[in-house]
Amino acid sequence: MLVDLSFRLLSRLPLSWLHRLGGWAGWLVYRASPSYARRLRANLFNALGREDEAVLRAAVAEAGRQAMELPWIWLRPAEEVVASAVRTEGWELVEQARADGVGILFITPHLGCFEITAQCIAARIPITVLYRPPRKPALQPLMEAGRARGQMRTAPADLSGVRKLVKTLRSHEAVGMLPDQVPGEGEGVWAPFFGKPAWTMTLAARLAAVKGVRVIYTWAERLPRGEGYLFRLQAPTEALTGDLETDVAIINREVERIILQCPQQYLWGYNRYKQPRGGEMAAGGGGA
Repeated sequence: MLVDLSFRLLSRLPLSWLHRLGGWAGWLVYRASPSYARRLRANLFNALGREDEAVLRAAVAEAGRQAMELPWIWLRPAEEVVASAVRTEGWELVEQARADGVGILFITPHLGCFEITAQCIAARIPITVLYRPPRKPALQPLMEAGRARGQMRTAPADLSGVRKLVKTLRSHEAVGMLPDQVPGEGEGVWAPFFGKPAWTMTLAARLAAVKGVRVIYTWAERLPRGEGYLFRLQAPTEALTGDLETDVAIINREVERIILQCPQQYLWGYNRYKQPRGGEMAAGGGGA
């Protein structure tokens, strides 16, 4: 009840206020949790190959903004949320795919406001997104309300959900997913991510291998001062091969390229290099 009330009260604030509060909240968490701070610094240093104090400071604040904007993204009217994407770059890729009659696999990393991308797509075309319940059960009804919008449908993160995604793609419709979550045992392979072995889901590569599917990478870059978002779509730079492990590594490289276009807005505090329960650690692997 308290979580629901807090979210509803926060959703009434202007986005600019939430982003300002989020910046402060990001630093509060960073100062309060030494393990989180170490992981964020280590992951960022590993990706950039150098210390960059400006990017580090921005990343701390942006992580807080990502959390604080959720009530607004989930609970404000759908039209208002979609309108906050004040610019769109690359939508012609979607139009061409639709004209060609192919299914579309939208791949979105944990970059910027990743919760808004499917809403922006669903305002224009049908899309089915992979759904994984939040760790805090109190957030589930709020999340479901935020994702039951426009032409968006959800698929559970289990075998039935995967079958639904495949069926959707074969029907020449769109699917959306985040590729950089750590999967469970038996659901991934070890693949390089910024030069370190990371237990990486195979689902994105498997869905991309469905006949007649086109991959489009997408993310929403957070604009300064709560001015909204830049909704960006890009075509892959590397062709997939059809070999599962090779394609998982290719998708990781594509995600790296996107992240480095806006490194301050990636969730570096996420434990991307953790070992799955029951899984064997790859040589050179380990938590950041």
